Amino acid sequence: MPQTPHIEKHFTSGEVVRDVVIGMADGLTVPFALAAGLSGAVDSTAIIVTAGLAEIVAGSIAMGLGGYLAGRSDAEHYDSEYKREEYEIEHLLDHEKDEVVEILETYGLTRAESTLIVDSLAARPKDFADFMMRFELGLEKPKPKRALQSGATIGGAYILGGLIPLMPYILLPSTHTALKWSVGITVVALFIFGYIKGHFTGNRPFKSAFQTCLIGSLAAAVAFFIARLIGG
Repeated sequence: MPQTPHIEKHFTSGEVVRDVVIGMADGLTVPFALAAGLSGAVDSTAIIVTAGLAEIVAGSIAMGLGGYLAGRSDAEHYDSEYKREEYEIEHLLDHEKDEVVEILETYGLTRAESTLIVDSLAARPKDFADFMMRFELGLEKPKPKRALQSGATIGGAYILGGLIPLMPYILLPSTHTALKWSVGITVVALFIFGYIKGHFTGNRPFKSAFQTCLIGSLAAAVAFFIARLIGG
């Protein structure tokens, strides 16, 4: 009887999701809080839209640049550690072999079983270094364009998230009406975003949705009441 091939499905876009989460979380929250805060101080959608767009541009650049630099830092750290492992394999081979044996023993292999693997790795220095990077240091080699992709993804997600709470102020002439629509739209967007984030990150989706909603709404409420208090 023919067997159905087993196909494993694993989620392999964790880095992209992480970048979207970072960008969207701040993009939804910060411009939302800014617009709500300004609504408590001024009665002009033009001012709020101008300030909001300026913040979105500045925020997306700052967030994108931060993501790019973080990606570059990861790549430089990996390269530095890889060179150190190559040096140790060349000059401290016995010590490195003992470390591999210890690692394999944590997976239940005996010293005799581990020795065969260690000797095989020692004959292939590059594979030896790759093994140590992965299993001793827990480091994966970053993709060549990872830093640029991370910066672009975070910056783009920030812009997308930031335009959501600002859209009512662009379309409606009344600040009071625009604020109500902005609150409603953004709360829904925060809930949906939190649910999707929870789904992809392995957390409980509804818990993630409520937490995201609560944090964003609280930030906007604090900004609004502080602006109203200062503005009298």
